[in-house]
Amino acid sequence: MADIQAFHGLRYDLSKVGSLSDVVAPPYDVIKSDFQDELYARHENNIVRVILNRGDDLSNGETIYDRAAAHLKDWRRDGVLKRDSQSSIYVYHQTFDYEGQTFTRRGFMSRVRIEPFGEGKIYPHEQTHSRAKEDRFKLMSACKSNLSQIFGIYPDETNETQDILEAAIQDRTPLTAIDHLGVKHEMWLVDDVDAIARAAAVMGPKPIYIADGHHRYETACNIQKTTREAEAIKGDHPVDYVLMMNISMHDPGMIVLPTHRLFRGIEPITSVEFAEKTAAALEITTVGRGVTLAESAWEEISVEDAQSTLGFYCRKDDTWVLARLTEQGEQVMRDLAPNQSDEWRSLGVALLHNLIIGELLGYANLGSPKYAHTIGEVVDGLTHGDDEGRDLTGQMGSGAPFELGCLVMPATLEHVKAISEHGERMPAKSTYFYPKLLSGLLINPLQ
Repeated sequence: MADIQAFHGLRYDLSKVGSLSDVVAPPYDVIKSDFQDELYARHENNIVRVILNRGDDLSNGETIYDRAAAHLKDWRRDGVLKRDSQSSIYVYHQTFDYEGQTFTRRGFMSRVRIEPFGEGKIYPHEQTHSRAKEDRFKLMSACKSNLSQIFGIYPDETNETQDILEAAIQDRTPLTAIDHLGVKHEMWLVDDVDAIARAAAVMGPKPIYIADGHHRYETACNIQKTTREAEAIKGDHPVDYVLMMNISMHDPGMIVLPTHRLFRGIEPITSVEFAEKTAAALEITTVGRGVTLAESAWEEISVEDAQSTLGFYCRKDDTWVLARLTEQGEQVMRDLAPNQSDEWRSLGVALLHNLIIGELLGYANLGSPKYAHTIGEVVDGLTHGDDEGRDLTGQMGSGAPFELGCLVMPATLEHVKAISEHGERMPAKSTYFYPKLLSGLLINPLQ
């Protein structure tokens, strides 16, 4: 069951820091070094100094995690961060523009009792990587806090849970921040005991699917285990819970954006050669020559709205093609992944990585691609090539041109639900839930 609880959140005191916009930040894994520097310069108490410390002037033996914990301790001592006196649930709205429309995504932040995957009603949906989990474990262990929210989604066709909490904030003024993308973030405290109890009761039977933050959720599970063992804890304890943003899958503001791929380590290939190598499973049609035809290719894919239609750019002859899965290809995919569900095998990203890249092109052990969420990012990457060095998600850039690019439809919320309940995990970066949740709005202490 989904055991949600109110708690005494740790928040910035605006009388100390001024504008909330100056001290919040996006999640650590989307902050590149130049933006990290900008956030450092924006305010001396910006949360980036905790979630992604630069490690400037470390003392002998001090780590970036020690420095982050020291900032957190100092800010609490100086009153920059204060703990709410009332146990609360926190309503959180994000208002944003996408493709000419304005959306508001509504949810609420609470503590949620941790359940190891496979042992309750909290489900993962994507694969994770050990590097990120090790990093977050060190940070959470040092700071003894949940510094950022897990992004959880749950089924609620009438949005009953959210509406209970919305009624409790009708006469209240929100805390507001505007992020670097122009998204408006608003937060209200709900300390009405009756509203909290009714919302918790409605949530109780519902499953929760992790939309984003798998690494941090698995880290919270590890923190719970190691802390309980080390301190011989008995009874309920804050480490038994994790800070989570809960959003109804039926909220009008819930949209899922694509994550396109730019591939590293692939030998140059023409569109004709690509068609020959994939003929056993795909029907190929040519869109045309030129990187900027990515927009035309994506428009066709979007209109078809099928996971089995993908777009590919072959740099060797500067050509975009559309690839459509054939019946023969469906059988090849069944043979490749006999133990996976039909829902999993039909995913565009599964077809891409398992069937096309791994089997047909012969790159089963290819490293991580570069990910792009917009067509503009795809065109820019294919035009200018890869960055050099490791980025914050652990991917290593080559500095070379991308020989192959791919446009792929995002998995839907229905895919997330079905595949999670099968006990399966989608390939990494199957979904992109926009906009990202802000770090620094709320911290959940684990002591």
